[in-house]
Amino acid sequence: VKIFAPNIEQRDVVNHLKGSPTGEKRNVLVESARLARGDIQDLAELKVSEFDAVIFPGGFGVAKNLCSWAVDGQNCTVNEHVRATLQAFHSAKKPIGLCCIAPVLAAKVFPGCEVTVGQDKNVDGRFPDAETASAIAELGCKHVCKNVNESHVDKANKIVTTCAFMCKAPLHEIFDGIGTMIEEVLKLA
Repeated sequence: VKIFAPNIEQRDVVNHLKGSPTGEKRNVLVESARLARGDIQDLAELKVSEFDAVIFPGGFGVAKNLCSWAVDGQNCTVNEHVRATLQAFHSAKKPIGLCCIAPVLAAKVFPGCEVTVGQDKNVDGRFPDAETASAIAELGCKHVCKNVNESHVDKANKIVTTCAFMCKAPLHEIFDGIGTMIEEVLKLA
């Protein structure tokens, strides 16, 4: 397992204790190295031939830094190295795992693919971002409704997705869903 991140500036730095931007500037690769305890490489250096699969964890950083979904929604752009990585794994017929908001990356890069970000309606208050499913459909992709402890496998494209924190759920349920995504990616590898 290797960890990669793009060598770019963050859109903004947020104080998560207060929930507001700090005005600081940080580099995504440097900040990711802090979280990965330094064992990380620039995404531009990733060689598909050296890996069996790729997994993009979600989080707001995906929607702000790996693409511009947080600002532009379905009209977003995807970072060139993120796009190239996804396309390279897809072309090599190697599995791609995406969780939380990261499935929007596949929706932008692979028209017609199947993904899940959970449910398409916020019936019980657990899926406050349910409109993301509609945006995915408007991009020409199929959104498949799944519970937080499940994942969806697009066998034709070897894309495995789960909603993770797109659902307001107990951590153990989110953990279970991510676990099923990892299991399915490994089955396809």
